[in-house]
Amino acid sequence: MRFDTRLLDEIKARISLSDIVGRRVSWDRRKTQPGKGDFWACCPFHQEKSPSFHVDDRRGRYKCFGCGASGDHFRFLTDTEGLSFPEAVERLAGQAGVALPAPDPQAARQEKKRAGLADVCEMAARFFQTELAGPRGEAARAYVQKRQLQPATLSEFRFGFAPDSRDALKKHLAAQGVDEPVMVEAGLVIRPEDGRPSYDRFRGRLMIPIHDDRGRVIAFGGRTLDPDGQPKYLNSPETPLFHKGTMLFNAHRAREPAFKLGQAVVVEGYLDAIALWQAGIRHVVATLGTAFTEEQVLRLWKLAPEPVVCFDGDAAGIAAAHRAIDRIFPVLKSGYSFQFSFLPDGQDPDDLVKARGVTGFLEEVAKAQPLSEAVWDREISAANLDTPERKAALEKRFEDLIGTIRDERVRRRYQLDLRLKLSNLFYEQARRRRFAGAPGQPGSGGGSGGPNAIVTTDPGGRILSAPQGPMFGTERMICGLCVRFPHLLDRHIERVARLGFSDPLHARFRDAICRVASDFDNLSVSDFYETLDDTFYQLLGEVMGEAGADEARAGTGTGLGSFSELAQRFPLLRKGPPEDFIEAVFLHFLDSLELIALEQDLKQELDAAEIELDEGSWNRIRGLTQDLARRREECAREEAELAERARKLRAAPAVAS
Repeated sequence: MRFDTRLLDEIKARISLSDIVGRRVSWDRRKTQPGKGDFWACCPFHQEKSPSFHVDDRRGRYKCFGCGASGDHFRFLTDTEGLSFPEAVERLAGQAGVALPAPDPQAARQEKKRAGLADVCEMAARFFQTELAGPRGEAARAYVQKRQLQPATLSEFRFGFAPDSRDALKKHLAAQGVDEPVMVEAGLVIRPEDGRPSYDRFRGRLMIPIHDDRGRVIAFGGRTLDPDGQPKYLNSPETPLFHKGTMLFNAHRAREPAFKLGQAVVVEGYLDAIALWQAGIRHVVATLGTAFTEEQVLRLWKLAPEPVVCFDGDAAGIAAAHRAIDRIFPVLKSGYSFQFSFLPDGQDPDDLVKARGVTGFLEEVAKAQPLSEAVWDREISAANLDTPERKAALEKRFEDLIGTIRDERVRRRYQLDLRLKLSNLFYEQARRRRFAGAPGQPGSGGGSGGPNAIVTTDPGGRILSAPQGPMFGTERMICGLCVRFPHLLDRHIERVARLGFSDPLHARFRDAICRVASDFDNLSVSDFYETLDDTFYQLLGEVMGEAGADEARAGTGTGLGSFSELAQRFPLLRKGPPEDFIEAVFLHFLDSLELIALEQDLKQELDAAEIELDEGSWNRIRGLTQDLARRREECAREEAELAERARKLRAAPAVAS
């Protein structure tokens, strides 16, 4: 349905945006000025500790300066509650007391038709429920008892049974006055093309209704009770009501719990979803097939910004997850992604809950891999990198996949992340070949310069330790954060490139990663990784920690390791702090180094003034002095604010990263 702009403006004029948003957030008292229509809160779309979400009542717009989410009254409801746009308009119109226009005749006819089909599906659901409780439902009742499904669960999900009869449902619906063409259009009856009599689509199956966002029955899933029966699960066909590629089973129940928890769990089958719901995990949905569609991805993001895809840990489950990755990549956008949890020992969610309880299942969910790690593992596990051509082929596969991402910011983030990973992987492989079995040589596992030392070797093989300057730790942190969070490097590359590092190894490392970040189009990883000297990779391995080097040498894992050394220097990383805090710390480090450079510039001017002082020198000294005082004050204020945020983060429970 199309809505006139004047109607939408009238709805927005009668109900303030802050009233709608205020049901989901707590306003920050220090920054909010209700009299000016100016409201601030922590963003409801991503985790953060300081308020960066702004509502402007005068303009009827909201914007988060952390994740970039923005919109109006209707967009807020569609993004927080999973409503369609017409549903959001209908709800707010009711709250605002604005009458909606009558739909056009064609739309009215279509809606009436859909409502009629929904009524027929509801009749079928009641018939199936009655049959489950009757004499013919004995085998189905035995099956649900074996699955340990409780009566309350059977009632909530409206389980039923389709008798193993050619036309039991058809006769029932006909007795209710439903015409045969309507039964066919609803997907309940099949009419053969050869002129034979029509017959029930579902026969001898345990029946599970599929609901739309309003909770209406619009389709069915049927599970065969015959051990040899095929297909094992049978869904309704495409109908005017039911579009398999856009639906998520249990979405209407999971919507609110998922929003409150900020998490959604996605499983393969509806019986798995039902088992988890029965166990108390209410933020669970299921796909209606093993392959995601883009529409389902977008619907899942309405439930949570990073849904956890929880598939069986067997070959079929892993293959299904890999197919999902290819569907997800094109629609990736800032602030939205997926995580992947592969259950152990080939168990499905129902098996795991029965064996280890809800706690055991949630422990597995908490160990879920980010999408970036899942795609890395997928490609590396099947890669043979023993020739330049095969290295180039691996790089090409990554480039092709990343190239499908439409969001430029996300695409560049993946490009930089993967270039660093591939460069390190190729280097470690070459190093293993060069130094295989040579004790004390790089790659043999011998020798370490301690947590704060970068070691390299001169032509004679002697180990040299890099000197530590007064800002050694800050410089090392900047290097580590650029690798661990490559989007920070990409976003602030000009400032990073201009920094004056006191340690020459840090400066060379910085120059190399800036080249990696900026030279996407002209140089491939397989071409340039050998041009980087050993010190680059030694520092790369050091900021990532020994786990990263071990994984790369073994050809397993993410290739970026645990960043244990970086976490030692920045312990709060273990708490999974929000990205805006990490970026604020990163910028503070940049400010600190720039402050030192400013102090050095002032010292040089003062030293020169002792020899000769003219008006130009005096103006430069005065300007530098004023700038230095301002920058020192800003750095001190930043440090105090970061210290306060850090204190709150330490007191908060850790967030799985």
